[in-house]
Order: sequence, then structure tokens, then C-alpha cells
Amino acid sequence: MAANILARAGIACIVVEKREYPFHRVCGEYISNETVPFLKSLDLFPDALSPSTIKRFQLTSVNGKSAELALKLGGFGISRYSFDEFLYQKAKSNGVEFLLNTEVESIRFADNNFEIKTNQRHLNADVAIGAFGKRSKLDMALNRNFIRQRSPYVGVKYHIRTKHPPDLIALHNFKEGYCGISNIEKEKSCLCYLTHRDNLKKFGSIKLMEENVLFNNPFIKSIFSDSDFLFDKPETINEISFSSKRPIEDHILMCGDAAGMIAPLCGNGMAMAIHSAKIASELAIDFCRAKISRQELEKGYWLQWESNFAKRLWAGRQIQKLFGSVRASDFAVTLALHSKPMARFLISKTHGAPF
Repeated sequence: MAANILARAGIACIVVEKREYPFHRVCGEYISNETVPFLKSLDLFPDALSPSTIKRFQLTSVNGKSAELALKLGGFGISRYSFDEFLYQKAKSNGVEFLLNTEVESIRFADNNFEIKTNQRHLNADVAIGAFGKRSKLDMALNRNFIRQRSPYVGVKYHIRTKHPPDLIALHNFKEGYCGISNIEKEKSCLCYLTHRDNLKKFGSIKLMEENVLFNNPFIKSIFSDSDFLFDKPETINEISFSSKRPIEDHILMCGDAAGMIAPLCGNGMAMAIHSAKIASELAIDFCRAKISRQELEKGYWLQWESNFAKRLWAGRQIQKLFGSVRASDFAVTLALHSKPMARFLISKTHGAPF
């Protein structure tokens, strides 16, 4: 996203990606409609991929108690496999250079310039944007605070074909975790869940854990029983951390999950990534055109990042406490059933305004 914005402004940029597009990522694959005006303004909304339109939210407790709410803003569903490929092709057509199957080994800032060493080339850059996700070797190289803290969370994702209402995103609780499902393109659904690693350790395999833990929620059991699973094996990721992160490290502008990960139950990580790319790129354009200094670039990004995302991340961490146990999930569903204004207020705290 950042590369598309920069290239359209005539700023030369290189994207270093350790894999090759397209590929799957562990992701809920729901994007809030707060992003739509911006995406359409840059011809980056994926109309041709026919994303699903999502207007309703369902919440179920560990024991299967259910509530439903209309989503004021709503969103759309699209796989990362398709959307990343779409953005990649757009960026290439805009003149962006991609170094695929290439890993960044080190980044050094000196003399107002970045020296970036990959396993294939040495690069120099005026601005570096860190968009390497939840957890990376670079986080360790930068000695970031959160990387020293162990996280107990594991993420698992499937693509399935099932009879799921096309306009519904559902969040189903189970012991020490929760499972989300919503439709994406081509009449497929994304099924993605977060669990505590103790669940996996206890049963020794993902399949046995699902049968013994997730299936205690009848909604989840029904999904697994009545669906065609399209992956040979699930996509997984370990050590998912919701700890606070700094949006700038050693002069690198951090975007998306590299700057801070919102709890997946809030369903807005992709929207925040898109918005953070917009903020970082627009400031980088001004810096490259000598309209602002590096100090103004970094101060501006830090302030805008805090203003747009800090409260949302905090709210996500607090709301997450209502999930993953029988008592807490029952309370959350009861709140949604009998205090819908409060439930809508909590949902609004995890969403931003259209930009």
C-alpha cells in the first residue's frame, strides 16, 4: 500500500519481500469500510475481485449462547492471497521495484541515510518503512522491547466452502480463545482462530485440540462438520503479541502490525495497516521533496499514529478480556443482547472514521 502511494507521487521505492506473491497469511481477512474512500481515490479498491459485503456481527459464548448486532460502518471480506497480489500488480504497474524471495539482514541509519543489507544486495534509502508484520528477525536486531516478552497465543487459519450468510461476520468463543468466520471472494469463507498454546500442548495436535476444545461451542462444531476445507493444512503463526510497540525505531517508520497489533477479535488490523501506510507515505513524500525535515517527518508520524491508533489498540486489549472463558463470554453476549447501545459503543472504539 505504501509503495503504491509513493510511486503515484513519483517517489522511487523498492519493496523487499522474503516470499513471492501470491501467498497466504494468517489473517481474519475483513477490512472496515473506513478504508473505502481512500482506496477508491487511488483506484485500489478491488471491485474486480468481488469482495463480500459485511453488515452484521454475531457473537457466541463458549457454551453457544448467541447475539447479533448490525454493524454501523460495516466492511468487506477479501483474502490476503488475492488482495496482496492485486496491490502487488498495481504497484508494479506504477513502477515500484520488488525484490522477492529476499530477506533483509540488517538496517543501519548513518549520515541521514539508511544502509539496508539483504541476502542479495546492499541498498541505500532516504526513508525506511517497516511493514514486516507481527514479529520479525528485524525486531530482534532492533532490540525492540516487546520481542523479549514471550506470548502464549497461536493463530490458525483455513479457507472453507460452507453455508455462511454472505453479509455476516461471526465471532465464536471457546476456552482460552475465539474463532472468527466471514465470507471473502469467490463464495469462500475465511475461518481463523486464536488460541492459547496450552490448548495445543495439552492435546498434541491442531485436529485433536479443535475436537476437544473448539467443538464445545456448537456453532464452531457445526462449521467444521458442514464445510469443505480448501487447504491441505492450516496456516499457523506463533507468538502473537498485543504488547505496546513504538511506531518509530531507529528512525524506521513502523506500519501495520509492526507498529502495534490490535486484538484480532476487533477485526481491524488491515484497516489500520492501510491507514498507517497512508500517513507514513504522505509524510515521506513531503520529506523527499524537502518540504519537511527528518525531525518533522518522525514527529508528525508519531503524533498521527498515536492520535489515530493508540486508543483503538488499548480498547482492543481491554475488550479481549471479555473473551475466551465461559463466564466472560456469557457476559459479553448478554451485553450484546440486553445493552445494545453499550455493545455498539465498544465496537465503535475499535473502528476509525472514514479517511
